[in-house]
Amino acid sequence: MAADTTETPNPGRLSRLRVMMLGLRGFPDVQGGVETHAQHLSSHLNDLGCDVNIIVRSPYHPDEKGMEWKGIRFHRIWAPVSKKLEAIVHTFLGVCYAAVKRPDVLHIHAIGPSLMTPLARLLGLKVVVTHHGPDYDRQKWGGASKWILKLGERLGMFFAHERIVISQVIRNLVEHKYGKESVLIPNGVVLPELPDTIDALIDFGLEAGKYVLIVSRLVPEKRHLDLIQAFQKAELPGWKLVMVGDSDHPDEYTRNVLKAARENPDVVATGLQRGQSLRELYAHAGVFVLPSSHEGLPIALLEALSYGLPVIASDIPANLEIRLPDHHYFKLGDIDMLSQKLSEFSGFTQSDDYRNELRDWVSHRYNWKDIARSTFQVYLNTQKNVG
Repeated sequence: MAADTTETPNPGRLSRLRVMMLGLRGFPDVQGGVETHAQHLSSHLNDLGCDVNIIVRSPYHPDEKGMEWKGIRFHRIWAPVSKKLEAIVHTFLGVCYAAVKRPDVLHIHAIGPSLMTPLARLLGLKVVVTHHGPDYDRQKWGGASKWILKLGERLGMFFAHERIVISQVIRNLVEHKYGKESVLIPNGVVLPELPDTIDALIDFGLEAGKYVLIVSRLVPEKRHLDLIQAFQKAELPGWKLVMVGDSDHPDEYTRNVLKAARENPDVVATGLQRGQSLRELYAHAGVFVLPSSHEGLPIALLEALSYGLPVIASDIPANLEIRLPDHHYFKLGDIDMLSQKLSEFSGFTQSDDYRNELRDWVSHRYNWKDIARSTFQVYLNTQKNVG
């Protein structure tokens, strides 16, 4: 069934709906698609009158962050600093905590944490699961971890009262693998104001309109090394490649990417950027590239479009679902084709009218207010579901 964005919820009823979210590291200023999704969704649910509580992982939420942000309450629970154990241990503790607090709805994000859905049901909680993508396809996971993620997907889809998916690709997967219906509610964007300042560009030695940008965690499925090779092959005079982001758990891939960046003076690794500096880097880029092999529905790509940037993306289903014209896509892993695209797009002169049309288009299709209303309707459905 499709998301219903037409009904306007009753604010009085919303104020009595207590929602607790679990499965994310935390926010604000924590990199990751799930984290960005939960931050914007929570803000709009809060604006509608929901009582929103977020269970956050202790390593990503130091004491100085406080326990409230824009009316959203945080509940800080310990998590081990371990790529393999962090999510599952924290989710187990989070479900037990939710069982004590008794929210009206426990909203679990991502298929790894969904492994604990049966426990949440056993403890009498009403559970919504959002499937953000088949994480077992990520290159960083070994065989055992992939098996656990697939089990988490299965248990989440079978035991949740309601299932949300962020793309049609994932909706088809859930239907074909598990015979379950789900509600399609995509990721969204906030239409940003375009900054005139260029302080971040000065700090990193960049020229407006003369750099290729990628914003992502430094993980294998984002294919930074493909982009570095293609950029070197394209030989764009006066251009630089800017990689924004870092790794939660640095590994050999992270070290290889940073080594490749150090060896090329035209490649700039900025680390994690937030706030005004990130806005400036988006706003003044010449082209945005997402060469990844795995996505749910890529928020970074939507954000680039919200700045009116020309974009290039790999032809994986999640990227294709955004339905850009064909010339914006290249075959995954094809360095020569990506290099050719970089050469073509570096010569593109973008008009203000084109930028504004692109911004309006993405803002209309991926609006967080509509997304929050649709999500609230799913929450209401859990209250009707007594099974």
